[in-house]
Amino acid sequence: MQGFVVSALVYREIMFQRKPPSLSAKEAAIQLLSRRDHGEYELYQKLALKGYEESEVEAALDFCRDCRYLDDLRFAKSQIRQHVYKGHGERRIRQELNQKRVSDSIVDEAMLEEEVDWFELAKSTAAKKFRHGKSQDPKEYAKQVRFLQYRGYTFEQISYALNAAETP
Repeated sequence: MQGFVVSALVYREIMFQRKPPSLSAKEAAIQLLSRRDHGEYELYQKLALKGYEESEVEAALDFCRDCRYLDDLRFAKSQIRQHVYKGHGERRIRQELNQKRVSDSIVDEAMLEEEVDWFELAKSTAAKKFRHGKSQDPKEYAKQVRFLQYRGYTFEQISYALNAAETP
């Protein structure tokens, strides 16, 4: 029994040893960007986790920026479109982009370029979720408000959405 435990530990050490990357940092960056857009910070993190030196990662990021493979504005706009499709509000989208370390100025610019009517998006999100409109029960109404708040809508947008759902 003890031999099995030792063998399992040796096996685990062999299997999960960090191997040196086989691709250059530049090649790995291009490979990651070929699958989907990444933010600069996100790509930096992924390359660092793969074991590349900081100088290699910086050089790869510089190369990708120069070739326009890496663009935080394009990434932010793409993320905004994805979140809007999911029915998320501006607050939630800003928070997500903030977590991905996209600068506020880039987020502001992307938001302006994407032109979303947040009130109408809140209304359609509420209509999908609450088929029977605004609830008359205070507890149920509070649930509806919390759902829309979690989705990233302001109280004004929530009010508009639930009151619009109330009128036929």
